[in-house]
Amino acid sequence: MNILIVEDEILIQKSLTKLLEKKGATVTATASGKEAISLIKDNEYDKVICDLMLNDISGFDILEESKSKFSLDEIKVKFIIMTAYSSEQVHQKVENYGCKFLTKPFENLADAIKLFMS
Repeated sequence: MNILIVEDEILIQKSLTKLLEKKGATVTATASGKEAISLIKDNEYDKVICDLMLNDISGFDILEESKSKFSLDEIKVKFIIMTAYSSEQVHQKVENYGCKFLTKPFENLADAIKLFMS
């Protein structure tokens, strides 16, 4: 499985990368939303695990840009949005894309990893 992690908290990014690689995934990681858009356009990923609040742009910006490559049905399957800032508005907006949604810190790391690898 080929996974892109878009996470600007480096400790979380490195931890997820190691955990997913131990499960057999090939992982590319970036802290930059703009770089993530280029990577998504130029490569094929089975999953894109994306933090919502990045330093340069938001996860929603990445989802919008990804519409130029993927249908909404593909986005629903490929993208998992993570955030520490969960609000009703954020939840609603993520649901509009149909993506899976995880709140950080994860309640159950094993369940999170299963979701990332599914």
